[in-house]
Amino acid sequence: MNAAPARRVRRIATSGLRTRLVLAFLLVAAVSAGTTAALTYREARSAVLVSAQDTAVASFREQVETLAPSLPVEPVSLRELLFVLASKAKPHPWIVFAEYGSLRVSSSTRPTSTVITPDLRRTALTTSHASFERVVKNGVPYLTIAVPVLTRTGGAGTLPTGLVLYAVMPMSEEQADVEALVTAARDGAMPGLAIALVPALIAARGVLRPVRELREAARSIGSGRLDARIKVSGSDELADLARTFNESAGQLEKSVDELQQAEARARRFASDVSHELRTPLAGMLAVTEVLDEDADGLDPDTARAVRLISAETVKLAVLVEDLMEISRFDARAAELNTDEIDVAETIGRTLLHRRWNERVRTELPDGIRARLDPRRFDVVVANLVGNALRHGAEPVTVRLRTRASADGASVLVVEVCDSGPGIRPEVLPHIFDRFYKADAARTRSAGSGLGLAITQENVRLHSGTVRAGNGPDGGAVFTVEIPLGGPTGDGRGNGMDGSATTREATA
Repeated sequence: MNAAPARRVRRIATSGLRTRLVLAFLLVAAVSAGTTAALTYREARSAVLVSAQDTAVASFREQVETLAPSLPVEPVSLRELLFVLASKAKPHPWIVFAEYGSLRVSSSTRPTSTVITPDLRRTALTTSHASFERVVKNGVPYLTIAVPVLTRTGGAGTLPTGLVLYAVMPMSEEQADVEALVTAARDGAMPGLAIALVPALIAARGVLRPVRELREAARSIGSGRLDARIKVSGSDELADLARTFNESAGQLEKSVDELQQAEARARRFASDVSHELRTPLAGMLAVTEVLDEDADGLDPDTARAVRLISAETVKLAVLVEDLMEISRFDARAAELNTDEIDVAETIGRTLLHRRWNERVRTELPDGIRARLDPRRFDVVVANLVGNALRHGAEPVTVRLRTRASADGASVLVVEVCDSGPGIRPEVLPHIFDRFYKADAARTRSAGSGLGLAITQENVRLHSGTVRAGNGPDGGAVFTVEIPLGGPTGDGRGNGMDGSATTREATA
């Protein structure tokens, strides 16, 4: 019923791991491609700009130094020389500006340029060498060069004349080259990522295949197939994991096999001992019945000894029967012989047969019918009521009702309550354990110590549950819930019928 959702969850989990591996692979590829493209772009951009810049600066400085001795400060003549400088521009055309005090002359129609910054002017007036600056104006990059005009002194020295020549060269072509580099880097990275997807998928498949095999092997071991192993190939970490898993599975299989053999021997021993004890116990019970009948004619000490032997023999017989029943449950040999019964009438017969009807209160509404094994249900009620009478306090109450489960099915509910001190909290988790004694000082028990364990097994055989607790007003409360329609399974073991004790049994 839940197989399809489970498969969907497994598919989602597997695809999620594959997706994460592929994304991690692509992320590394993208980072590598991006880093390479960025470094390539930076170096190429620098090479393009520096090449154009160095050529322009060197050419402009050389032209200015050549014409410097004949450069006048008269506007008309100066403008003609600026045209000469502009005509020799390289690698791209430039516009030449001259500034001397308040004099402003250029080789264009405008005497000044808005591209030349105050910082460049200040640098040109305070130094004797060429200066340059890259400026972006309205989205267009410009190279601005400032060369102060020098005059020679009497010696080998030079002095600035105050005249500064500026060259303004647009670098649109270099900008286009740089943008082409960006486009080429981007267009080259995308196919690279697409190509990287193929090895990413191959790598993810190589990682996930042993993981899937490990998952299937673990699921097989969880379902009981302890011989499941993983094929080991290679010498990487996954291969080491597969070898470790196989070694662990082998050790687990060996340990479980030894435990199963030991458990089988223990069950066989308990069953064999119980069977061997039944015959002498039957003879002993017959003898003790005769002795009980003649006990009144014996002297007091002998009569007391005879009655003690008779009582202990009955307890031993109950213990043997209970051990045989437990061994059938352990061997999964117990089976149900169900029939549709009147539950209130069955409970009443159980109390009447054991002469408890005078000591037990009942709330048994008529008309409740359920599909149960009458003999095993009799054992359940007898063990719970006997336990309440022996370890609780009267009055003991047996309540019968029905309720609807979460899925809408009808459930039979039987409650057995006593008026004793209740069950201590530390005892509740162990109340259905075999031979468990709530009082460690109580070395002997009036019952076999298996009554509640047998009760739990019989209820489970009916696909029901039994739980213990304390009532709000004190006293222990045992609640049995069994589907009204009968057990959900076939309720059978291996075809061997079990014989539950019908004697008074207690936990």
